Amino acid sequence: MTRRGWAIAIFAAWGASLGWLVKREFFRTTGARLAEAALSVPPGAVYYRLDLGGQQVGFASSTVDTLANAIRVQDVLTMDVSALGRLHRTTAKSDATLSRALRLESVTAEFDGDIGRFTAHGDVVGDSVLVITLVSAGDTQTTRVRLTRPIVLPTVLPLRLAFGAELKSGSRYTIRTFDPLLLAERDVAVTIAAESTLVVADSADYDSTAMAWVPVRFDTVRAFRIDQEANGVETSAWIDAQGRVVRAASPVGFTMERSPFEIAYENFRRRDTARVARASAEPRAGDIVATTAIAARIRSAPADVGTLRVRLSGVSLAGLDLAGGAQRLRGDTLEVHRQEVPAAAYRLPAADTALRPYLLPEPLIQSGDARVRAQARQLAGRERDPALVAERLTHWVYGHVEKRLTVSVPSAVQVLAARRGDCNEHTVLYVALARAAGLPARAAAGLVHLDGRFYYHAWPEVWLGNWVAVDPTLDQFPADATHLRFVVGGLARQVELVRMIGKLKLEVL
Repeated sequence: MTRRGWAIAIFAAWGASLGWLVKREFFRTTGARLAEAALSVPPGAVYYRLDLGGQQVGFASSTVDTLANAIRVQDVLTMDVSALGRLHRTTAKSDATLSRALRLESVTAEFDGDIGRFTAHGDVVGDSVLVITLVSAGDTQTTRVRLTRPIVLPTVLPLRLAFGAELKSGSRYTIRTFDPLLLAERDVAVTIAAESTLVVADSADYDSTAMAWVPVRFDTVRAFRIDQEANGVETSAWIDAQGRVVRAASPVGFTMERSPFEIAYENFRRRDTARVARASAEPRAGDIVATTAIAARIRSAPADVGTLRVRLSGVSLAGLDLAGGAQRLRGDTLEVHRQEVPAAAYRLPAADTALRPYLLPEPLIQSGDARVRAQARQLAGRERDPALVAERLTHWVYGHVEKRLTVSVPSAVQVLAARRGDCNEHTVLYVALARAAGLPARAAAGLVHLDGRFYYHAWPEVWLGNWVAVDPTLDQFPADATHLRFVVGGLARQVELVRMIGKLKLEVL
């Protein structure tokens, strides 16, 4: 998984942990009660220690300020990811303004790190439109999202849940959520499972023997366990009556626990970073390297592998896109075969209405942009055979996009202009060009097996009577069997790869 994938994924997990959801009807039936209850929202800050596999990887904070006519919620996350002997830091921030009825009015989200430096700002206009502006490396994109009901962000939903008197054991909700940074919606099932009393550290003192801050006093907190399920992935968190997370955990060992500032921040700042970095310097054969092959400077030509069989263990495989296309899942064994390119039974542009979602523009895949459409027309020419056009696009993107890391969000228009990027940039440009040519295409992500190790990778799939993987980063048409697809979709789906980090074990058979 890339450092970009790590950062987006951990940020998403952080947001999911902070943002437990309520049913959409909530906004209509409890607005007046919320406006009154929100007057008692307490200002203040809470801090969290972030762990992965028993090791601290970062810290987070959430601050609530009560203003005269609004409530301001600021969230910060800092984490370090170790890959190939180096630590890579990413900081994510969000700053949301809510009305006294706890409805979203505006939000600004910022990222700074190896995944890039970019800002997303959203304003709700008239309770009916969310206008989102994404700024990255001098490129500005604006998206308007039609709202059928008022919305809130995942990071502020605990407040609505708590102050809407919805913390009742046994209550169940199914809702569609919207993340303004990933520009994606998804259905989430939420269950308020249990109420209990948790013991958390209340204050800390420095232990000169351990050379770390340790708890010295504890407090008991009444909290409710909230279970969430989305796309087959289950997570749990405990939130208190003020709508603040006390403890949260994901299926792969990522945990977030409320802690004194010194334990959350000072211990993270003082830890032995050299030792952490050294531990990732020499990955073993079969290990997942937390970066891409380009970032790892792997220059060897990919082998033309026809078949690959890999045993998967260590994580639940529910919700992953492991079957279909070139892949077959038999028990815990994934079989990947290099596909033969079929003779497509249609001519371009594709007219099947079932394929329409794979022809439309998306945020970051601007297939309707005049520059993208012009390039697609030039490459396709008068050719109407989908397979021949797909092959032309593969070789063109490979030959015209320099293989190097970038500091921006992967945007097709920007990649077309800059002509450089990692596998994500190659993929979004290819998908945009394909759609502009009338060729149904989608993004896929997972792992690629190179030099005995598995690296995070993204590549496109095109519809030629069935979904066929192609790889413009490695110049493969079709892609060979070293490609293990785990998810289909853009960044919003790729963040689900976080549940494999540090847990997934692969054995090549």
